[in-house]
Amino acid sequence: MNNRSSTGSQAGRRNASVPGQVNPVVYILSLLVLGLGATMVIPLLVEWAAPDAHPTMFAVPMLAAMGTGIVLFAATRSDADLELDHRQAFIVTAGSWTILPVFAAIPFVFAGLSWTDAIFEAASGLTTTGSTVVQGLDAWPASLLLWRSFLQWIGGVGIIVTAVALLPFMRVGGMQLFKAESSDHSEKFEARAHVFVVRILVIYLCMTAGCAALYAVFGMTGFDAINHAMTTLSTGGFSTHDASFAFFEPRALHAIAIVFMIAGAIPFVAYMKFLDGQRTIFLRDPQVRSLLVLLAAVSLVLGLWHATQSEDGLGQSIIYAAFNVVSVVTTTGFASTDYTAWGSATIATFFALTFLGGCTGSTSGGVKTYRILVLFQVVRRHLMLTVMPSRVVARTFDGRRLEEDAWIGVLVMVVVFLATFLLFALGLAMTGLDFMTALSGSATAITNVGPGLGDIIGPAGNFSTLPDTAKWLLSAEMVLGRLEVLTFLVVCLPSFWD
Repeated sequence: MNNRSSTGSQAGRRNASVPGQVNPVVYILSLLVLGLGATMVIPLLVEWAAPDAHPTMFAVPMLAAMGTGIVLFAATRSDADLELDHRQAFIVTAGSWTILPVFAAIPFVFAGLSWTDAIFEAASGLTTTGSTVVQGLDAWPASLLLWRSFLQWIGGVGIIVTAVALLPFMRVGGMQLFKAESSDHSEKFEARAHVFVVRILVIYLCMTAGCAALYAVFGMTGFDAINHAMTTLSTGGFSTHDASFAFFEPRALHAIAIVFMIAGAIPFVAYMKFLDGQRTIFLRDPQVRSLLVLLAAVSLVLGLWHATQSEDGLGQSIIYAAFNVVSVVTTTGFASTDYTAWGSATIATFFALTFLGGCTGSTSGGVKTYRILVLFQVVRRHLMLTVMPSRVVARTFDGRRLEEDAWIGVLVMVVVFLATFLLFALGLAMTGLDFMTALSGSATAITNVGPGLGDIIGPAGNFSTLPDTAKWLLSAEMVLGRLEVLTFLVVCLPSFWD
């Protein structure tokens, strides 16, 4: 009797605490939705200034998002002073990246896209993937083009990180959100989350402005410069033209893009350390060194290969190769030429490059340079112990001992990442897609690169002709890739909800 009473009392206390656990989550999500709605005022003003203006295309979605946010905010404001615990941080992370693409898609629906295409475009924007279902970008309203680019810009630093920066007065466990958004557990450079995030956003904004200014000076229109600067720094790859970067002729623009795509793929913590006086940080960081060496070596090899196979000169071939190699490795997804026409060896190379990604703590997707370096360390140690079992071989990274949970975490993440890629490739093939489209489509979605391979979704094509089922699968995979899969898997565990 007493045991049953005790058990019932515990269950009652647990159930009574459910609203208190849910309210902070809904509160944060309401602010995110409210903030997303508020940003729609920018394309609304651009649309209002157009000759054939259709302001309802953004006015109605803005009111829908802000209205939803205000209602949820008012309903949960009483718990605003609560900190997020570990589980709540995961729910906020997974929930935001599921909900926000829905609200971000509404302007595309008003523009004439189906809900399937609109969700795909919005998910591709917020996750900085860069795949598109839109044909005729050159004739699209400026407001919609700006909205696509702006989605990638805010997605580049993470919509959740942006929200933490806008709400420094809330004790919401900022660093918990950083950890939940990525499976990487890198060092905490700042003790206070809001200071950390504000510094990131200031650096991000200044670099975007610098990129836009250089684009404008070297030939882009002001509108193109702003849009492409946002999608370059975010390593997103949306363009205002169907031809992507092939629309622009001057080599200087391609060189600027290369520099800023790499800048977006470098850890933002490194920029903060540089500004704090560590001037050699970019040379000392093993991630940055490895990334730059890889990009230079592959670009040179492919440039020489292309020069021997085409009528382009050596200089032009190297520029083509460097631009597209950097674009794929940093997961930006711009295309300056159809590199799938360079031969099967080049296609295989670009497919392998799709999985690499930039550095951890950057705007890039993919497996990330840090994890690849750790994997090399693990493999090297295993091989050395196979030859000399009694030898003591330490696991280190950047001169520091690599703890067991760190390298095991990397192995788990990579295995889950690749398993998800294969599972979605199988699902895409079951929708009727050919082998190349299904395989490269899954790869480009999970790594947030953008263009795939083949005639349909390659650099010269887009995703508009895919069946709706395939588009929904790819939309889900883009979000999973942005969160590196594990966040959603954790939330799906029954034990998570106990």
